[in-house]
Amino acid sequence: QVQLVESGGGLVQAGGSLRLSCAASGFTFSSVSMSWVRQAPGKGLEWVAGINYTSTGTYYSRSVEGRFTISRDNAENMLYLQMNNLKLEDTAVYYCAIGWGKGGRRGQGTQVTVSS
Repeated sequence: QVQLVESGGGLVQAGGSLRLSCAASGFTFSSVSMSWVRQAPGKGLEWVAGINYTSTGTYYSRSVEGRFTISRDNAENMLYLQMNNLKLEDTAVYYCAIGWGKGGRRGQGTQVTVSS
């Protein structure tokens, strides 16, 4: 069955960095686009970044562009999100998701907390 397992979250100070990972299985990872979405406390899901299946196209929300980098390793069925210069407002549960946008199948998420 489809499985998406996120890891790499944690507590970090503002200005710091984290790298999130997502291990995918149960589907043909190399044939689908992938996204990262997040949900901050008390708010709805927000699409953060997306990447096409060949890694030739990456897209970001305005709130993270220039600070976050999405990447993938199709040989290892892995999706990544490098997050630099983290801000307080980046605090959220981060999910990897199949496809574009925020409506695709997601994993259980990993918590990212940014402190001042």
